[in-house]
Amino acid sequence: MELPASFAIYLMTPPRQAPKAQQYGLTAAHMTYRIGGGPHLFRTQGPVAARGGILVADHQGYDGRGSPDALCQEILRECTARSFTGVFFDFEGAPMPVLRRAVEHLAPAFQKRRWSLYVPESYACSAPAVKVVIPTALSGGSLKQRLGQAAQTYGAQRVALGLEWVAEDFTLPAMSGGGRHLEWEELERLRGQRAPAVYFSDELCAHYFTYMHTGQSAHFTLFDDPSSMAKKLYVAAALGIHEAFLPDPQREDFLKELFSPEP
Repeated sequence: MELPASFAIYLMTPPRQAPKAQQYGLTAAHMTYRIGGGPHLFRTQGPVAARGGILVADHQGYDGRGSPDALCQEILRECTARSFTGVFFDFEGAPMPVLRRAVEHLAPAFQKRRWSLYVPESYACSAPAVKVVIPTALSGGSLKQRLGQAAQTYGAQRVALGLEWVAEDFTLPAMSGGGRHLEWEELERLRGQRAPAVYFSDELCAHYFTYMHTGQSAHFTLFDDPSSMAKKLYVAAALGIHEAFLPDPQREDFLKELFSPEP
C-alpha cells in the first residue's frame, strides 16, 4: 500500500516485539515504562531491554504526589543509556501538576539534545517545544477539521497523530458518545452474522455499518483497517503533519498490508 512520503511512524510495542518495527521500516516506540510513586520511572516489561527509538511511559495508578526532580533525571539517564531519541508521555485524564512541571523541566533539556518530547494535548501548554499527540479516533465531527485546528494552534511540525485500530459498537442513540470495544474476532463474527453493507466515512476516516437487533435498538459499528489508516495519514500529510504513533494491531497481516510495497 502506497503511503505519504517522509512520514515518521512509531510502532507502539513491547521490547520483545521491537524487531517487527524494523521489519517494516518503522521506529519502535517501547511500551515498557510507567511513572509511579515518588514520582519515579519504572520498567513494566520483562527482561528484554529496549534500545533506540522512543520511550513510552504511562502513569497508571500514580497518585500525583511528589517533586518531578528525580523523575526528570531518571528519564534523561534512561534515554542516554538506551539511545532513545524521544519520549511519549501517554497520559490519560486531567493533567497532574507534578507531571506538568516534569514536562516544563524536560522540554529544554530535550531540545538541547535534539530529542523529541511528545505529550497529550492537555499538557501542550506546559512548554512551547513539546510535540502534541492528537488522537484520531473520533465518533463524530471531522478528522480533517480536528487536525487542521491542531496544526493551526500548535504548528503542523509540533503535531503527531495518535492512531488507533478502532473497532467499536454504538447502541443508538449514543448519548455518551462512546461505544463498546470489539475485539477483531468479534467484529468479524458480527459481520459474518449480519452481512451488512459497509461504508466509508470521509469525515471520520473509518469504515462503518449499521444493523438492528430483533426487537432492540439500532447499532452503529465503526472500525479501522489498513486502508482507513492510510487515509488518515494522507489527511495529516496534506496538512503538513508527518509523525504518527501506531499501536501494534491484533492482526499481523495489517502491518504487512499497510507497509509492504505494492507488487
